[in-house]
Amino acid sequence: MAEMPVNRLMLSMGAPMIVSMVLQAVYNIVDSAFVSNMETGGEEALNALALAFPLQILMVAVGIGAGVGANVLTAASMGSGDTERAGKAAGNAVFLGIVITVVFMLFGFFGAEKYISSQTSDRVIAEMGTDYLRICCVFSFGMALFAVYEKLLQSTGHSVCSTIAQISGAVTNIILDPIMIYGWFGCPAMGVKGAAYATVIGQIVSLVIALIFHLKMNGSICCKLKFYKPSIRIIGQIYAVGLPAIISQALISVMTYGMNLILGSISVSMVTAYGLYYKIQQFLLFAAFGMRDAIMPITAYSYGMGDRKRVKECVKFGHIYTFIIMLAGTLLLEFTAVPFAGAFGLSGETRSLCIDAMRIISVSFVFAGVNIAFQGVFQALGKGGSSLTVSICRQILFVFPPALIFAGLARENPELTWTLWTVFPIAELLTSIVAFVLYRSMKYPDKK
Repeated sequence: MAEMPVNRLMLSMGAPMIVSMVLQAVYNIVDSAFVSNMETGGEEALNALALAFPLQILMVAVGIGAGVGANVLTAASMGSGDTERAGKAAGNAVFLGIVITVVFMLFGFFGAEKYISSQTSDRVIAEMGTDYLRICCVFSFGMALFAVYEKLLQSTGHSVCSTIAQISGAVTNIILDPIMIYGWFGCPAMGVKGAAYATVIGQIVSLVIALIFHLKMNGSICCKLKFYKPSIRIIGQIYAVGLPAIISQALISVMTYGMNLILGSISVSMVTAYGLYYKIQQFLLFAAFGMRDAIMPITAYSYGMGDRKRVKECVKFGHIYTFIIMLAGTLLLEFTAVPFAGAFGLSGETRSLCIDAMRIISVSFVFAGVNIAFQGVFQALGKGGSSLTVSICRQILFVFPPALIFAGLARENPELTWTLWTVFPIAELLTSIVAFVLYRSMKYPDKK
């Protein structure tokens, strides 16, 4: 951390983090790929999953927030030799995972139908979306508790173990999806419900493997029963770190929900096209998030040393590598938009809209990479407010006003529906200017 050249260090740390983050996107796209190719109702099922997606993002955000806070608190406690505090941090994180599970379980029973119905008046789509979301919420313990154990493994340097657990769950999901959706090998064809069951079973597999690794590898973290007793002080310390991560992720949920409402006022096909595109782009955005997670610790360590030159190198190479990732993503979607749309069984207006979305929105990737890299830098330098400002700008402030304007134009003239996709390049470009100004206004110490 102190001596290896920043460019090499960032690649060596970033590669496994990128793989881990990209795997998280698998859950978001695999279900859509299979349900879209059902013999009947494929497009309606795709739309239903798009409506459920914002709430799924929120579930992940809340789980990851608790995990991130536990990660930092556990690592800091172990570093200072305070094993009891580390045990309490781990125990309270598990307690929070259980609480999160109960909350979303209740929402699944009593709120899923109202949530889906608030975005569509189509009875078939609403029923499919409710079935899918209810199953994901009721069995959310796999997702919530895996987020905790994943971060506990990473806090002690066992990131490979957490990646193995994640891969296992993703593979399980991929294998079970066609079996449970289409009814292969004697399994009843469950359609959208089958996609949901495959997802939660995959999450449970990841949880079980991560728990086994935790018990075997993290012996230094004490697992006494008393450490699972909730402590307001420990929980406060967990969320002092984890809350910004929750807010940042939750803003994605707010943006997708809001865009579903705006696009739904124009046509159901717009919602379907946007929902599918957003899941496809997650592979690229999550890769950038992985690089951001490498930028943060390296920059923070250099900042702690007071090494101004090394901090600048972190910013430089972090942006270069993120730029390369996002440029490659832009070119990929520009050249593969048509086959991608075909792979999901889209036709007619929905297919055309999805292709337009891929080709127009992907222009924003380069600017999105700038913003994501700056968020990592801001968090590493203790400027959580600046990082949150970037999130609000790129997902709320610069998105909804132009989206409402362009939606009004599209309702008056359907030929202008494509303008709605330009909202995202505009938002990312404006946000990158804000991020650069915030960075230029910062000061950090020279090397001591």
